[in-house]
Amino acid sequence: MPTRMIRNFLQMESAGGITLMFAALLALIASNSPLASYYTSMLDVPFTIALGEWALSKAVLLWINDGFMAIFFLLIGLELKREILEGQLSSVDQIALPAIAAVGGMLIPALVFVGINLGEGSNMNGWAIPTATDIAFALGIMALLGNRVPLSLKILLTAIAIFDDLGAIIIIAFFYTAELSLISLAFAAAALLGLLILNRVGVTAKMPYVLVGIILWVCVLKSGVHATLAGVAIGFAIPLKGKTPEEKSPLKSLEHHLHPWVAFMILPIFAFANAGVSLQGITVETLIAPLTLGIAAGLFIGKQLGVFSFIWFAAKTKICRLPEGTNWRQIYALALLTGIGFTMSLFIGGLAFEDPSVAGQVRIGVLSGSILSALAGFCLLRFGNDQNSPNNKQQAE
Repeated sequence: MPTRMIRNFLQMESAGGITLMFAALLALIASNSPLASYYTSMLDVPFTIALGEWALSKAVLLWINDGFMAIFFLLIGLELKREILEGQLSSVDQIALPAIAAVGGMLIPALVFVGINLGEGSNMNGWAIPTATDIAFALGIMALLGNRVPLSLKILLTAIAIFDDLGAIIIIAFFYTAELSLISLAFAAAALLGLLILNRVGVTAKMPYVLVGIILWVCVLKSGVHATLAGVAIGFAIPLKGKTPEEKSPLKSLEHHLHPWVAFMILPIFAFANAGVSLQGITVETLIAPLTLGIAAGLFIGKQLGVFSFIWFAAKTKICRLPEGTNWRQIYALALLTGIGFTMSLFIGGLAFEDPSVAGQVRIGVLSGSILSALAGFCLLRFGNDQNSPNNKQQAE
């Protein structure tokens, strides 16, 4: 029987996904209206934090992408640790199917992108853009369908997205790291050691982790490694259990308090800041440019092929079983919805390309691939389900 925690998580992610859609739509309207210059200027405003002679100055857009998204990755770190220790990733039986699906959902989109962009020089930096899945957006689409979607399908999608997030963390760490500052890395290592010591000596208060975590974030930011990875490290350092059985879990408590802020503020702000793309001057050539087409095809074609074919192979070879109450049509719809890359794809795209002209192609590719995946997945679940099918009897209670 599904736990209350899973239900609350899915409800939060679904509502957050709908909020995310409105934020992205608002960004598109703003960037294609008389407000476009104000929209761009607002994101370019410099914001500085100074302490004596030390200062950290960045444009608002970079504060959002490096600062706010570090909090998002902190939440991912917390969720990953909880799932590994006692959740959907805590046993081989539970992790096999979503892990296999996630591998296909990262491998095939990357191959589709590479196939389209082979020989296109710097375009190859974007190979990882279509490998991501936006869980909030995807669950938001499912939420629009109510009880037409079995709860087991939502749980499978969530588990696949967890592996996707883990893959994104590894990709960012190894492939999107700039020139390294050894001094900053040394300070970051010292801060990370401080977090581990806090954990080992049994500190359960959150504030010491937050203070050391801020130092870690600044050091990682200055080191050349992307600062969002500091959020993951902080999340893994937070203890799962309190000092006594009666004490609330520090990890679950922090996750519970962060989740609404991430779902309803941080991710919508990120979407508003990054989804704005001017449609003026877009031609057929723009849409079929190798970079744009590679991202869109990777998300819409690569994701569905990768996830569905790997699940099909695992089921037919009896490595895994399909979740109870689901059928192959629903599994294919789920595979389509994993092509909604949006937040994570835009984020990785920002790491891969800094040129504004190229950034426009990235956004068009991400938005077109994600929208096609969302519409196709929604239509298949909405109009393709046989409500009388025995496999559709299990509904979210």
